[in-house]
Amino acid sequence: MRIAQIAPLHEAVPPKLYGGTERVVSYLTEALVEQGHDVTLFASGDSQTSAKLEAFWPQALRLDPTIRDTVAPHMLLLEEVRRRADEFDVLHFHIDYYPFSLFSRQPVPFVTTMHGRLDLPELQPVFSTFNDVPVVSISDNQRIPLPQAKWMQTVYHGLPDNLLTPRTDTQPSYLAFLGRISPEKRLDTAIRIAEQAGMPLKVAAKLDKADRAYYDEVIKPLMALPHVEYIGEISEAEKAEFLGGAHALLFPIDWPEPFGLVMIEAMACGTPVIAFKRGSVPEVIENGVSGFVVEDEISAVAAVKRLSSLPRENVRKAFEARFSSKVMAKNYVAVYEELLRQKRRTVLREVAAG
Repeated sequence: MRIAQIAPLHEAVPPKLYGGTERVVSYLTEALVEQGHDVTLFASGDSQTSAKLEAFWPQALRLDPTIRDTVAPHMLLLEEVRRRADEFDVLHFHIDYYPFSLFSRQPVPFVTTMHGRLDLPELQPVFSTFNDVPVVSISDNQRIPLPQAKWMQTVYHGLPDNLLTPRTDTQPSYLAFLGRISPEKRLDTAIRIAEQAGMPLKVAAKLDKADRAYYDEVIKPLMALPHVEYIGEISEAEKAEFLGGAHALLFPIDWPEPFGLVMIEAMACGTPVIAFKRGSVPEVIENGVSGFVVEDEISAVAAVKRLSSLPRENVRKAFEARFSSKVMAKNYVAVYEELLRQKRRTVLREVAAG
């Protein structure tokens, strides 16, 4: 199958540091290539892939200080894909609702994975207007605010099997927090949970400019506590050691998390996750197997005391069964095939085979 993957231009594919959507696009692209598909990746020029790379912008927009309007490059990207649409059996977008209007007017099947939060009131008229545009959710919970959308399927994110693996050369010695420093991620809650559990907390987190005031007012004073160690933003290569050395990943979110990639990154390392029951959490974490799904700080502290009841090899098995990139790619291929059936189109490989 000839597949176009259209990634956001904000980060490279895969990103050098933080960047969930671009990371997932990379894992999906590589898995599809491995399965024998002809894949073209539309992304920034500093991306790396075994697919055909169409480097639409020289470098990730985040790294280009001259870019003030990040929508403009994406508008040009959409037009380039439209001009070349007939080269592909299916177009897979990862840039929110941007392609809805333009690509509804051309015959090549297309689908968009919605990677972000969908509980924003301004999205209601968009999805009511384009209620026949096929979309994929990354958790069933993500769909709830937009029942009018044409949901094709829920496809959970996946990681390559060998990207992150359990550590056998070290004993867990701390709790971990990995992600963004922002109000909805509730690093302050994680700090309190670790303190009440009597355990050190290592924090590997990205700080965006938009959250600087929140950091200075709420988080910075907490970083001086004796049980907290702030490492900063870490690379992909550093995650295995960071997560593998933790008793558990703390994920005390305070928002409807669409998926939460860091949860399956921890699971890949055999590290259990203690997460608040918000958004996708109950779908990703199998309570009592890959971690504990809790309601509040008190139950989170109690869960820390029960971590010895979760064999780390079972956490890893849960990852392999549900969240490998091979599983993700297989599920997306099923979506592509359904799109082709709905459009009554066949791929070239099927035509050649008669």
